[in-house]
Amino acid sequence: MSVGQVFPEQYSQQLEDKVAAVQQLLADFNAPSAEIFRSEPSHYRLRAEFRIWHNGDDIYHAMFDPASRDKVRIDHFPVACRTIADFMPVLLKHIQFNHELRYKLYQVDYLATLSGELLVSLIYKRPLGNSWLEQARQLTELLAADYKVKFIGRSRKQKLMVSNDYVTEQFELDGRTLQYQQIEGSFTQPNGDVNRQMLTWAKAIASGLDGDLLELYCGNGNFSIALAPCFAQVVATEISRTSIKSAQYNIALNQVKNLQVLQMSAEDVSAALAQGNALKQLDLTGMQLNTVLVDPPRAGLDAGTVQLVSRFNDIIYISCNPQTLADNLQHLTQTHDIKQLAVFDQFPYTHHIETGVWLRKRPS
Repeated sequence: MSVGQVFPEQYSQQLEDKVAAVQQLLADFNAPSAEIFRSEPSHYRLRAEFRIWHNGDDIYHAMFDPASRDKVRIDHFPVACRTIADFMPVLLKHIQFNHELRYKLYQVDYLATLSGELLVSLIYKRPLGNSWLEQARQLTELLAADYKVKFIGRSRKQKLMVSNDYVTEQFELDGRTLQYQQIEGSFTQPNGDVNRQMLTWAKAIASGLDGDLLELYCGNGNFSIALAPCFAQVVATEISRTSIKSAQYNIALNQVKNLQVLQMSAEDVSAALAQGNALKQLDLTGMQLNTVLVDPPRAGLDAGTVQLVSRFNDIIYISCNPQTLADNLQHLTQTHDIKQLAVFDQFPYTHHIETGVWLRKRPS
């Protein structure tokens, strides 16, 4: 597939091929047939990054082909959600002859939400000053009637904000309105609609469980906040300070009373619980941590964390890498059975696929 192109007529077959590959990879674990959660075949991605190319008075978005490294001009980008795709030519129109906003601009990053907010980071190869800030403020005011857009200016060791550096995602989940602060430069789920489907799937499982929940790699609280009503208490851990602050902000924003977030790596949590220690200052003696949810990076779970999660009655494992998931399942299926398997197509037209597995411990 060429950079920036989508082929909706090929989407179903490509998804079918990815699902088949996952099923084959997990065939030795007696996994049930996968439940399939589709993406929209176009305009699905809430994040996008482009180089900005200057050619005389002309200015345009560009990407580089990963195979040839050739520059590809992008005038229309159906991969991006409509909020981003529709705004891209609007941005160029307004900065094309604005020297302060255009001069030595070399990259633009977009972050959008399902609820229509947009954060645009303009990245330069020159120092920025008050004149840039004033021009960005004027552009924000000019566009305010039609776009919920915010601008950030970046250059080496500089970050200038017209207002703030985040958007607030908002959507309905099982009759409940969820809101999430999403900070520029921090991890967020790129396919908002598929993320909502992931949360719905995980919450349906969690609704049939009892006791308390431990989540590792919680990020900004994406899963913890959605699943909190299903448990008496929830403890979530994350290593990134930025994500921890965002998770705490989101807990207050959603008025969640039974969720605590701790800054700890999964490895530190594993070591502390293996030794019977408290997590930070949190006493676990009064809790029934029967369920664990993990959403690890592509490397999967380390050996210590695999040992930790194998102690739980129920494991909800969200994986962005089926191969490391399969490696972890070699150990986890020695004690647990796979009750449900799901595939979530976060990344159409690529080989990447998100996988969800619910495992339950077998009786001793």
